[in-house]
Formats: sequence, structure tokens, C-alpha cells
Amino acid sequence: MTSGTNLSESAVKHSLPRYIAVEGPIGVGKTSLAKRLADSFNYDILLEKSEDNPFLDRFYHNPRQLALATQLFFLFQRTQQLQELRQDDMFEPVRVADFLMEKDRLFARQNLDPDEYKLYENVYNHLTIDAPVPDLVIYLQAPVEVLMQRIQQRAIPSEQLIQEQYLVNLTRSYTEFFHYYNRSALLVVNSSELDFVNNDEDYQMLLNHIRTIRKGSRNYFNPRPSLI
Repeated sequence: MTSGTNLSESAVKHSLPRYIAVEGPIGVGKTSLAKRLADSFNYDILLEKSEDNPFLDRFYHNPRQLALATQLFFLFQRTQQLQELRQDDMFEPVRVADFLMEKDRLFARQNLDPDEYKLYENVYNHLTIDAPVPDLVIYLQAPVEVLMQRIQQRAIPSEQLIQEQYLVNLTRSYTEFFHYYNRSALLVVNSSELDFVNNDEDYQMLLNHIRTIRKGSRNYFNPRPSLI
């Protein structure tokens, strides 16, 4: 970690949200950013565990047949993680997560047929009634062509089967969802020309911006508009 990116304990206590969720479509860099934020703020980290889903690889080969099983596994997994987080609330934890519970529905709407989605919604509504709400959601955006390049670069075998149209539909769903999102403070980040992992200048600018965010506000971070 480059010097200057870590924040003092008093800054964490007084200036930062205690529960941050990083969101965005596949390939946008959620997990990488969540890990670096957790390291900078000395927060616990809560990560999706897609590698634990036994249906996911087969879903990418045969989406129609495996969609419901894949989606329900993710729903149960994410719900269990958030329930464990809520049980720890008495200890005032500080955490960064690389997912928002509501994102599960975006994938379900895209992947399930109407009857499957009806079943899914019934299960979702029973499981997520007490899901904790982040203090801040960081929504990472990037064009589909950038997402496809990043997916190819990170070379996860199952993800190489993802079709461009799938990402087009998914990014549209994310855009619509966050257009109306108002449950917590929101920071919309255009990450097309930014590298929060390898470029300390990009990362430090983001950190500084996060420290200015007020509770319940909507914010935008696009420091290089001329390049996008």
C-alpha cells in the first residue's frame, strides 16, 4: 500500500460510513476496490463467493437449464452472509462488501422465466426482510466493451462464456436500478478510464471524494470526462 492512502482511526470514526457496499456489473472491478478500501480503512470485508456456487460453471454453459438453481444458491448464500452481519451489529462493526442484496433481483429478472421468477420472489421476500442497509453504496460503471476486455484479462474460465448481449442487458438493469435508488448515500463512479488497484492517484482521488459524502446524498465521481 502506498503511503498516504491509509486514514487515521479518528478519520474512520468521524468521516467514513461504517458499512460500504461496492456494486456494478460483472467485470467492473467491485471486489478489487472493496479489498483495497477495506485495507485502507482497516475494515472487515464481506465478499461474494461465486466460486462456491456449484451450479455457476454449468449455468454459463446452459443458462436456461441451470438459471433457477444458480440464482437460488446465490440468494441463500448472500442472505446468510448478511444475517451474520446483522447478528454482529451489537459490536458496531465496520465493513466493506462487494455486493448489495438488491442486486440479486437484477440477475433473477434477467435469467429466470416468469414462473421461476415468481417462485424466486416468494423466497426472496421471506429471506431478506431484515437485510441491513449500507451507509454508502459505490456504484461502478463502465461500457460493455470495457467490461468484456476486463473479463477476458482476468481469465476466469467460466466467465469466458459470457455473451456481450448478456452484459448489455445487465448494465441496463443496473442503470435503471440505481437511477431510482435512495436507500442510502450513493456514489456513482465512471470507472472506464480509472484503475483503483494499480494507480494510486486514481485511488487517492476516490478516497478524498468518499470523505466528502454526506448521509443519504447522491454523488458522482468522473474526474476525467474528456477521456470518456
